[in-house]
Amino acid sequence: MPGNENRPEVLTAVLSGDKRPTPDQEARLLKFVQKKYGENTVLVWEEDPKEKRGFTLKIGAETYDWSIDGRLGQLRATLRGEDRGADTTKILPMLKETLSEWKLMAVAQEYGKVKTVGDGIAVLSGLENVEYGEILEFSSGVRGLVQDLREDEVGCILFGDESGIHENSHAYRTGRTAGIPVGEEYLGRVIDPLGAPIDGRGPINASSYRMVEAPAPGIIDRQPVDTPMETGILAIDTMFPIGRGQRELIIGDRQTGKTAIALDTIINQKGKDVVCIYVAIGQKASSVAQLVDTLRAHGAMDYTIVVCATASDTAPVQYIAPYAGCAMGEYFMRNGKDVLIVYDDLSKHAVAYRTMSLLLGRPPGREAYPGDVFYLHSRLLERAARLADDLGGGSITALPIIETQAGDVSAYIPTNIISITDGQIYLESNLFFSGQRPAVNVGLSVSRVGGDAQTKAVKKATGSMKLDLEQYREMEVFTQFSSDLDDTTKRQLTYGAGLMRLLRQPQYHPLSQHQQVTILTAALNRVMQDVPLDSMGEFKDGLIRYVEIHAKEACDEIEAKGQLNQFITDAILKASRDYLDVFMREKARAEA
Repeated sequence: MPGNENRPEVLTAVLSGDKRPTPDQEARLLKFVQKKYGENTVLVWEEDPKEKRGFTLKIGAETYDWSIDGRLGQLRATLRGEDRGADTTKILPMLKETLSEWKLMAVAQEYGKVKTVGDGIAVLSGLENVEYGEILEFSSGVRGLVQDLREDEVGCILFGDESGIHENSHAYRTGRTAGIPVGEEYLGRVIDPLGAPIDGRGPINASSYRMVEAPAPGIIDRQPVDTPMETGILAIDTMFPIGRGQRELIIGDRQTGKTAIALDTIINQKGKDVVCIYVAIGQKASSVAQLVDTLRAHGAMDYTIVVCATASDTAPVQYIAPYAGCAMGEYFMRNGKDVLIVYDDLSKHAVAYRTMSLLLGRPPGREAYPGDVFYLHSRLLERAARLADDLGGGSITALPIIETQAGDVSAYIPTNIISITDGQIYLESNLFFSGQRPAVNVGLSVSRVGGDAQTKAVKKATGSMKLDLEQYREMEVFTQFSSDLDDTTKRQLTYGAGLMRLLRQPQYHPLSQHQQVTILTAALNRVMQDVPLDSMGEFKDGLIRYVEIHAKEACDEIEAKGQLNQFITDAILKASRDYLDVFMREKARAEA
C-alpha cells in the first residue's frame, strides 16, 4: 500500500506474571511505556505460571522486574550502596532509615532466566546484550562471570553457593567486570579469591578496587630486569639468579620441595620492603593453614597476603584465584613497591579451567585441554614486570609452580609454562630422595636473566661453579662402574661431591649475601677439598660463624656494596684456611 514505508514501527511491551494485573494497573503501565518508548507502543499480556509473586514488563532487551525477587534486588542494591563505615553500632539505625525512605523505582534492567545450573555453572537464556567477562547478579545474591556466549544462551561461572539458584531464577546484568578490593590492610591476612577474609580476624577496609583481568604493561612501560630478588638459597642465587620483574618457573614431581623453595624465598624477603603474595590453588585447607603458621612463626606474615582457593572450592573459584592475586600485586606495584607472587600451583589451575570448560560444553583438544589454555597462563604471567621509573619503578616477580608426572617436562602444560617464563628451576626426584635438598638439577635448570640479576660479589664468587658441577655429574656417571681411577679423577670426583654437599641447605634457613660469598669463595678455592663428606654440613656452618667473627669488615663490605675485591677475597680465604686447621685438629682429637 502507498505510504506504508513511512508508517512508524509498532513496539510491543510484554507484561507477564502468574496473575493478571487489574485494568487500572494495565492502563497506568501502558501510559508509562508510551511516554518512554513512544505512542506506537502496545501492551500485551502473557500468563506465566512459573513467574510467581508479581509481574515483569519486557520491552526489547530491557526488563522492569516488579516481582518480589526484583523488589528485593533493588533494596539489596540500595543497602549495598550505603557507606557508613565499619561502625557496627550504626547498622540497625542505617537499616531503619533506609527502609523508611526507600521507594520502588521503575528501573530498566536486562535480565536472563536460568535454564540449567550445577557444578558451579549456570546456563541462561535472554541477556541479548551481555558482554564476555561481565558480572551477573542472581536474585539469590550470588554473582557469576559470563564465560560463554552462544546464539541463544549464555554460560556463566558462579562465585558462591548455587543452592539458591534454580530453573527460571533471574540474573541481572551489572555492566561491570570481575574485580577485587585491594589495599594495605590486606597485608598479613588470608583471603578468598573474592577478597573476603577467611582467617577469622575481622573485616578488612579496602582502599581501592582493581579488575582481576588487566592488560600486561607494554614494552615502553617496562625496564630491564637487573635487581636481584634473593631467595636465600645458595643453589639458586649462585647459578640461577632471579631478578625483580622476572618469571621463574619452579617445576618438578610431587613432593620434591617446590613449595619449600617458594616459602624460603618469602621468608628471605624479611626487612627488604618486598610485598609477598602466596596464591594457593586446589590445596587442602589444612596444608594452607600449616603454611600460614610457618610464615607467622618466621615473622613473614607481616608483609604477606595469602589468597586461598582450596580443593573443596568449585572450579570457577579456583580459576579466578591467580588473577585475583595478581590484581592485588598490581595495586602495590603501581604504588612503587616490589612484589613477589607465588602461584601454587598452575597445574591445578589448568585442571580447574579444563573442568569449567568441559562443563560449559567447550571441545577439548590436545591431552583433553581446551585450545586456549596457553592464553590462560600467558595473560597471567605477562603481567609480571618491572615498571619504568616514571611509572614508580615497582615490580612483580612471579614464581609459578608446575607439578610434573614422572619427570615429564615435555607434557602439554609444562611446555606451555616453560615457553612463557624466563627460566625454570627443575627439581629432580632422584636427587631429592638421595638427600640432596633442595634437589635442583643443574643441567635442566636455567635462568634467562642470568648474571644481570646478581650482585657483582655473588657473580664473581660463583665463578665456574655451574660448569664444575655439570662436569662432576657426567664424570660420576662414567666412573660409577670403574674401580681403577687415577688420582686426578679421584680428586675431581671428591671436589664435585663436596660442592653438592655444600649446596644442601635446611628449609627455613636462608643465607645472606655475605654468607653465600663466603661459602663460594672457600669452595672454589678448594679450601674444603679434604673435609670428609659426612662432616661438610658441620664445616659449612662453623665456617660461616668463624668468618663473620674474624673477617667482619669484609662481610660488612659485601652486604653494604655488593662488591668483591681482592682485599675481601684474601680476608675470607685467610679466615677460611684458619678455620680449616681448627676444624681438622678438633676432628682428629675427637677421633683419637
